[in-house]
Amino acid sequence: IGKAGWKIVLLASLGGALEFYDFVIFGVFAKDIADAIFPNSIPLVSLMASFAAFAVGYLARPIGGIVLSHFGDRYGRRQVFLLSLFLMSAATLGMGLVPPFAVWGAWASLTMVALRLLQGFCLGGELPGALTYVVETAPRRSAFVCGVVFSCVTLGVAAATAVSLAVRTWLPPDQVPELGWRIAFSLGGLAGGLSFVMRRAMEESPEFARMKALAARHPLREVLQVHWWPVLLGVGGLAATAAFNGLFFAHMPAYLSGVLGYDPRQAVVAQTVGVIVHAAALLAIGWLGDRVSPRVTIAVGAAALALLAFPFYGALASHTIDPAWALALAGLCASLVNGSFAVLLTDLFPTRVRFSGVALGFNVAFTIFSGTAPLVATSLIRETGMNTAPAFVMVGCALLTLASAIGLARQGGYVLR
Repeated sequence: IGKAGWKIVLLASLGGALEFYDFVIFGVFAKDIADAIFPNSIPLVSLMASFAAFAVGYLARPIGGIVLSHFGDRYGRRQVFLLSLFLMSAATLGMGLVPPFAVWGAWASLTMVALRLLQGFCLGGELPGALTYVVETAPRRSAFVCGVVFSCVTLGVAAATAVSLAVRTWLPPDQVPELGWRIAFSLGGLAGGLSFVMRRAMEESPEFARMKALAARHPLREVLQVHWWPVLLGVGGLAATAAFNGLFFAHMPAYLSGVLGYDPRQAVVAQTVGVIVHAAALLAIGWLGDRVSPRVTIAVGAAALALLAFPFYGALASHTIDPAWALALAGLCASLVNGSFAVLLTDLFPTRVRFSGVALGFNVAFTIFSGTAPLVATSLIRETGMNTAPAFVMVGCALLTLASAIGLARQGGYVLR
């Protein structure tokens, strides 16, 4: 893969980076968004309403994935890439401009939910499209380029935490709840617009360009009729990744400060450390994936997440470990799964329906296991009275991925040889 190829890989990663940026901004400022847009006399109920709006965006992802991947498999990847990033950036910018509930009443809540739905629709095609694009650009380095994509995407989290720290440092404390999240969303939308301009220079995927005449007329129908079992395996294989992302990126900041009583700034710093460690580890696992089967690393990582979830949350809840160390160790552990799943998912489907197959598996998994993770975790804490209750989510999803890894070893072969 040459200089031009690496440029394509990095440009393909920009939309996913914006997705994870939004992920963290929503989590870091969840309480402030709840107070401004979804107010309630009971703080935990208000926070749950905010996370519910976050989860609603994921309901649109499978629909967006179906629509966008259809056109991506039928006519090409490039135009879909441009449209999804443009609309997603506009929605992110709009979220930063929604008037508060005190001004617009219920319309403020409805507008925020509508923008989350639009954002989710576009995201349904964004990361699946990026994965499809890069493995078709550099099939011989598929594991590594998928690792690069998710390392760059994860750095979108670092960008979000950096913006959060800057906002809390430069704004007067009394203005942070009102303006902090608005500034963060607006910056994300503007960055997405810049990414759109840069992405216009991308060309069509070389592999798709070679077989365009053989493109499937009804790719989703073909996936459901011929490749339904790989889709199910893909959903199960992504369960641990999706749950970890929902808990680590979106739920963790509010959990550390709102439930466990850590200083909000300390929580953001700890997450930043964990994210940077995770991003670096993803590159290492991607490099390793070209030498050791990703089917092995995903199984080892899923087993580790299942075994260590309760000790991790227990240490945080008892304040017996520096949260920065805890999140760094969690990032290292999860990299075994998060650095392996992407290439395994693309490997399950042939080129003619790859975008549709990847989008369907990816979006169903993230809708079920990631978009709902913060809400489920918060609800479990409330219902059980256990501050370690989010570990139940992680253990269940890790065990599902571990079981699916057995089936992944017997399927695919379209990318990995």
